[in-house]
Amino acid sequence: MKRTLSVSIFSISLLFSALTLAATALPDQWKTLQPEREQVIASLNMVELLKRHHYNKPPLDDARSVKIYQSYLKLLDPSRSFFTAQDIAQFDPWQSNFDDFLKGGNLKPGFAIYKVYLLRQQERLQFALQQLSKGVDSIDFTVDESLQIDREKAPWARDNAELDDLWRMRLKDEVLRLKIAGKDPAAIQKLLSKRYQNQLNRIAQTQGEDIFQAYMNAFAQTYDPHTNYLSPEGAENFDINMSLSLEGIGAVLQTDNEYVKVVRLVPAGPAEKTKQVAPADRIIGVAQGDSEIVDVIGWRLDEVVKLVRGPKGSVVRLEIIPATNAPNDDTSKIVHITREAVKLEDQAASKSIIKLNHAGRDYSIGVITVPAFYLDFKAYRDGDPDYKSTTRDVKKLLGELQADKVDGVILDLRDNGGGSLQEATELTGLFIDQGPTVLVRNSDGRVDVLADEEQGIFYSGPLAVLVNRLSASASEIFAGAMQDYHRALVIGGQTFGKGTVQTVQPLNHGELKLTLAKFYRVSGESTQHQGVIPDIAYPSVLDTKEIGESALDDSMPWDRIDAVIDPKSDPFKPFIAELTARHAQRTDNNPDFVFTRDRLELSKQLMLETSVSLNESKRRAQQADLDARQLALENNRRVAKGEVALKELKKEDEDALPATEDKIKPEDDAYLTETGRILLDYLGLSSAVAAH
Repeated sequence: MKRTLSVSIFSISLLFSALTLAATALPDQWKTLQPEREQVIASLNMVELLKRHHYNKPPLDDARSVKIYQSYLKLLDPSRSFFTAQDIAQFDPWQSNFDDFLKGGNLKPGFAIYKVYLLRQQERLQFALQQLSKGVDSIDFTVDESLQIDREKAPWARDNAELDDLWRMRLKDEVLRLKIAGKDPAAIQKLLSKRYQNQLNRIAQTQGEDIFQAYMNAFAQTYDPHTNYLSPEGAENFDINMSLSLEGIGAVLQTDNEYVKVVRLVPAGPAEKTKQVAPADRIIGVAQGDSEIVDVIGWRLDEVVKLVRGPKGSVVRLEIIPATNAPNDDTSKIVHITREAVKLEDQAASKSIIKLNHAGRDYSIGVITVPAFYLDFKAYRDGDPDYKSTTRDVKKLLGELQADKVDGVILDLRDNGGGSLQEATELTGLFIDQGPTVLVRNSDGRVDVLADEEQGIFYSGPLAVLVNRLSASASEIFAGAMQDYHRALVIGGQTFGKGTVQTVQPLNHGELKLTLAKFYRVSGESTQHQGVIPDIAYPSVLDTKEIGESALDDSMPWDRIDAVIDPKSDPFKPFIAELTARHAQRTDNNPDFVFTRDRLELSKQLMLETSVSLNESKRRAQQADLDARQLALENNRRVAKGEVALKELKKEDEDALPATEDKIKPEDDAYLTETGRILLDYLGLSSAVAAH
């Protein structure tokens, strides 16, 4: 009791100190920002819901308080470019008290920190505008200095003078990037002045709800990255993952420091159809139709989402920095996207047949591409006998492939972000003879077993499942079941690792999305964090440190529970080493595999660079070297495939219409054909053993 009272008195004293500091320079509209009664009630409801229903049920104690504090600072100032060490020293005495604050419904400390953040933002933006007013021609690019670009763990600036120097170099970097991109000084001055003024205008419009949402998310996301708070407006206007699938572009977005980053694309969605947008791309500008592009660097995620969404049939133009660019390469491109709702028929499974000459014989391999695990719930509930579903479509396609007497089947789940859990279970049932398909462990420890109840195997022939980093959720459940039952070779890349289940709980004010269950494979292994590890791995086109569950802060760990099956001996295990060796030998000089490996290696090298030169001649030389290395990689692939080499890297035309690229033919897909050859290798090896 004495400790609580002393903490309370001490905290209140510090609180008034911080508020006094902030109030001395705060504009009038910020001084009145205070927690409202319904927000206090909502915060207390969140504390109780997380305590009772979150999967982990971690205690809200001093250790959690420190995490909340650090989470809040990172959310507000991830690059440590606004707060000073003096600010942090003032906040630090609170860091073990946020549990007490939240349990007591005291939101004032969160508001106090945010107000100081608003003041620091205002100071920095005004400083940048004041520097710009001198003219970009006055900046000396012959000085040999560099800017640290990865500042997540950098020490806080000692004082405003040190922040001034940091922002002077930040501004210099932005001007240099635009200068190297070919913009003239007047255009650079106009763009950056408008960017900073727009950011000043937006922070001037900050409301109490903005502060409450940020503070509650800093609290909620210390539990796991999929537990978060949605304000009333957020709950009403956007779905829980900021997916723009309806009257949007079909992309899931998230904040990445000052940028908004693409996390994944909705299969058959507008963005995916352009073939010009990819996961980890950064959106730096948005325009409606032919209007001027709005610079969105430094904007909040919900603000960018509002710009990207729009009426069906309208065009949005996105200025994007491709994920394949180096961290210090801000070369952008313009992508035109026509907004539309994703149609179920566009996501439907499809089939093809690839012809392969292997070991002196001709073979046919059936390929079934499954973009998503879909189910027409309305038609299903209405009793429509012709309702569409993944399982029904795949079953029909399998029958057609068997009639064509294919030698084996590849189920292509690359980029499949999941969907219906019911469909993952039923699709598994086409390839096994009854049995469990996935386990769901709830927060109370109860384990529910989902199972295929139908007797018989629809397809018992040779099977490979092709996955990559963007195969997630239901895809991982299916691929894991195929691996655990030893029913298929799983080939490709480590999957996404999304193995948790969320539910949305309404609050008196907004909503709380919280994690309340976890998926487990029938082997007892979780799909969380680790995903599914393929039997034979392909080089990844994506950096797993950038995309995937393991790339998210505070993601729940991998673990295991008791298995529910004891499968027969693994028919693949005796041959995995030989299959891997043959695969390596075949792809050692395969142009597409070599290109992917080399590009990933180049990306890893560039990611090690934590600073950029602010000397123009050095920077241009570095850019020229990077362009030359990327051009060499592309031309090595082209020449090896008998194509004409490029003289320079293709530059995107801002006024060009979307490319109407033909979908790559299955036989030209190096990953598909190699998967087919691995499957044929296995058939040859296993047949030889059986013959003896």
